Amino acid sequence: MDVLAHVSEATGVPADLLGGYIPVLTAAASTGRLPGRDAVEALRASGTAAAERGVPLRAVADACLLAAELTVRATCPADASVLGAVRRAVAAYADGYEHAQLRAIREEENARREFVDDLLQGRADRLAERAAHFGLRLAEAYVVAVARDVKPIEDGDPLLRRVEHALVTRFGSHNILVAVRDGLLVCVTPASLGAAVGEFTHHVRGNLGSGWRIGVGRSHRGPGGVVTSFREAGEAIGLGDRLGLLPQVLKAADLLVFPVLLRDREAIDDLVATVLGPLTGARGGPAPLLETLEAVFAAQGNQTAAARRLGVSTRAVTYRLERIRRLTGFSPDDPTQRFTLETAVMGARLLGWPAPEQG
Repeated sequence: MDVLAHVSEATGVPADLLGGYIPVLTAAASTGRLPGRDAVEALRASGTAAAERGVPLRAVADACLLAAELTVRATCPADASVLGAVRRAVAAYADGYEHAQLRAIREEENARREFVDDLLQGRADRLAERAAHFGLRLAEAYVVAVARDVKPIEDGDPLLRRVEHALVTRFGSHNILVAVRDGLLVCVTPASLGAAVGEFTHHVRGNLGSGWRIGVGRSHRGPGGVVTSFREAGEAIGLGDRLGLLPQVLKAADLLVFPVLLRDREAIDDLVATVLGPLTGARGGPAPLLETLEAVFAAQGNQTAAARRLGVSTRAVTYRLERIRRLTGFSPDDPTQRFTLETAVMGARLLGWPAPEQG
């Protein structure tokens, strides 16, 4: 077996990447001359090709040293022994170096994970000092956006690195923190960086399927503000699910009325029971009538648009609204009654009313 084939087989480096190196060694051994410019350029091109094909630099170095050892062995066994020792020493150095690098990467990832957990849970142990290490200045106001996919997003998901790289490239490493928490992709960004949430949304949309949804918390200051904004972002997604909201990006600032409704559970229970309770006596149950009200409200009272949304005729919508008026005494055509009806319908969705057996 010739030197090239032996080296390729022993190190796993493709032979075509080493083809220009063997003549360089042979010429140096016989003439003592260093490789010329053309030979160096050819080797540089082979190095580029190795990187593009995913061949580790360590393997390339090992192949070069083994080829040198085999070339010299034919003429000077003593020198070959020295080269063999050099090759093994370089391999040992590389082992230690790579091990230290991997350990440092793991320690940094663990420190980052612990910091994110502490930050989003409000645990304040040396939080400001650690935040500076990750590029955050917690005295500022921050906004938190969270993205949810159909399946929980794992900590090692390539999506994390892709989105983080894109945001850091545009906004800098001292402005953005991207992490995974509770199955969500989390983006913490200064409130002053208004375009960051839009950029985050753009990359989530480009990397996930149709089932994604993003919640955006409000701007709050300090470590506690990050916790609050994170909670608001998650609650925005939850409200979107419960209310069947169509937008995939939901801002907590746009949904403030719903937490207000939920704070007084007794009042909202009473409102739903009083206003919508009579619909349970309708033939077919209350669900079709509730869906009609939701479609009419979503269409700003346009019954034709509501009919298209529901997939029924405009006459059917008109008939259902008349049934609602007769049963409840409330009409969406009256401004005051419309507000009461719409609030009751939102409350019903928040409460999960009617129960499945009633629907």
